[in-house]
Amino acid sequence: MLPLATLAQTPDSADTTRVVRLPEATVVGYGTNLPLRRTAGGVSVLDAAGIERFNQASLAAAVNTLPGVRLEERATASYRISVRGSTLRSPFGVRNVKVYYHDIPFTEASGSTPFNLLDPATIGRIEVIKGPAASVYGAGTGGAILLSNRQALPGEARAQVGFTAGSFGLRRYSALAETATASSALRAQYVHQSLDGYRQNSAALRDVLTLDGEVRASDKQTLAAHVLYTDLSYQLPGGLTRAQFDQDPRQARPRTVNSAGVVTSPGTVEQQAAYASRTALVGFSHEYRFNPAFTNKTTLYATGTVIRTPYLVDYERNTAVGWGGRTVFTYRAVVGGRLLRLSGGGEWQSSQENARNYENRRGSTGALRYDDDIRTSTGFGFAQAELELPAGLLATVGASYNRLTYDITRVAGGTINPAGYEVERRFRPEVSPRVALLKEITPLISAYASVSSGFSPPTEEEIRPSDGSLNTGLQAERGTSYEVGLRGKALREWLQFDVAAFDFGLRQTIVTRTNELGAQLFANSGTTRQRGVEVALSGWLWRPSAPTLAPVGVGGATPGLRAWTSYAYNHFRFQDYQQNADNFSGNRLTGTAPHTLSAGLDATIPLGFYLNPTLSHQARLPLNDANTVYAPGYWTFAARAGWRQMLFAHLEADVFAGVENATNRRYSLGNDLNAFGGRYYQPAPGRNFYGGTTLGWRW
Repeated sequence: MLPLATLAQTPDSADTTRVVRLPEATVVGYGTNLPLRRTAGGVSVLDAAGIERFNQASLAAAVNTLPGVRLEERATASYRISVRGSTLRSPFGVRNVKVYYHDIPFTEASGSTPFNLLDPATIGRIEVIKGPAASVYGAGTGGAILLSNRQALPGEARAQVGFTAGSFGLRRYSALAETATASSALRAQYVHQSLDGYRQNSAALRDVLTLDGEVRASDKQTLAAHVLYTDLSYQLPGGLTRAQFDQDPRQARPRTVNSAGVVTSPGTVEQQAAYASRTALVGFSHEYRFNPAFTNKTTLYATGTVIRTPYLVDYERNTAVGWGGRTVFTYRAVVGGRLLRLSGGGEWQSSQENARNYENRRGSTGALRYDDDIRTSTGFGFAQAELELPAGLLATVGASYNRLTYDITRVAGGTINPAGYEVERRFRPEVSPRVALLKEITPLISAYASVSSGFSPPTEEEIRPSDGSLNTGLQAERGTSYEVGLRGKALREWLQFDVAAFDFGLRQTIVTRTNELGAQLFANSGTTRQRGVEVALSGWLWRPSAPTLAPVGVGGATPGLRAWTSYAYNHFRFQDYQQNADNFSGNRLTGTAPHTLSAGLDATIPLGFYLNPTLSHQARLPLNDANTVYAPGYWTFAARAGWRQMLFAHLEADVFAGVENATNRRYSLGNDLNAFGGRYYQPAPGRNFYGGTTLGWRW
């Protein structure tokens, strides 16, 4: 191995063809912090500008501009995320997708992710790694999402307030203070949002406080701290049948009465169905640079949550604490004149939860049904190597070793299993490898191929469904993904493209169904075959010449007219799925659309005016495993316009207005899959408007 100084002799190939060099996005990717064109895998990035194209009341519209990614909202603030078809096992919440918040494991030890604790105004960047990413991020077959908050630029100090009002009782208030120097940064933000809701029994209230601080203590050490506190509550309107949806999409789920006039299931209004939680997260990280070639970053965190949730027939009262950490070592050296990057480390999480389930008596607790103490422990170790080879090749090989244990104690005294018992579930340790090869075709264009395996054990909610049973026979999903891609820039950098094709085989696929009382139950279905193509294109239709290419307005947007589009084709099928006497082999994968499309324009002129029209499309999709019921496809149109400018050298102003679902299309965003009684539909809001302003003072 050669000294680190030799690294300076192996830079990326110089590019002499560019007339104007625009900043190239660097992605965390698989932990290597390389330019996107040198990352051998399916990765999509959504920055703050992409989030601000839409109403900040929800992340759904912004995230759905990423190809192969769908963020659904079954009720106000009730999110679930699908990455390449992973929604099937997520009737509610975010599962089978590993989420990190400033390097802090945001996904709980139990496997679920409280994505609704976050507010769009605080998030500065969303990076989605698609498919098994086990070589760095542990167990999972649905990918990983890396989140980071916004941060002031060095030398900046700002105070800002904002207000937004909109249809269906939307009110948003925000306050921000931030400052940064060359060696430190501090940011505090508070957001309050209230919404009456489009549907009956769909009001929501959310308060989010974030504190982020970072200091470079010396040339060798950087310390960071992050605090997140969210007080969240929202009502649950429930699923509708197609007849109820067509009659009045704004109604909540009514009570069900049989032919004899007997109520067999209450309605969500009379049961006051809702969700409420208070969550605090505290994380600390320490980065130490032993020398220019060898570094370590260690993160520790703790979290606490209190949840109160009255459903149709039961009332859950949960209290949980969690803690854990992650450490990563990186080393760079030159071997045979070629750059070698090594990384390795581990992650560990543990949680303790007391979950009590009572009868729901119109929003109040009744008799205790069951009382569970749940201890969860999970962790993995990983290693990865990247070697720069001749002819512009980059080879990557990595693997992780994963473990998970649940210990569930049912306390005696409830109406379900009154004697109580204890169950320990240990999932067999798994090694998940990843191999990839990237080729730089030109200084602006690269191609890659990768093979990766994933292991995704059931979450606590799947092992312990809300009907009071314990699903001890549920097995972990296992799958292997093959992927090729091409990305880069063309036409003198006016066009940027990213194309990926994948073939993913999944064994022991977990599927869900709903019983007559609304409880979600889970089972392994056999195997699925998920093949698809994802395309992202963006290009300038007009922009000023190079000498005048300068940011304008408060947001620093580049003036000009830019078009963008993303498209995903999904050929997802059950390959081997037998359920009792029914054979669903060959059927379409439930809840996944064969085509999704997003497109839009970003128009900015030097006076500070901007316009962001967008459209989105989702093709019809099957709502049950038998493929006998489909949700219709839909197109929606939205637009946001405004004026951003710096006044008097210090005053920042942004005045904006927007419309969503401009054609008032009736559609369901977040269907209930395999729902009992045909209650598949969760209607999305109709045409709605919003407007507001932010004012800030910059020093």
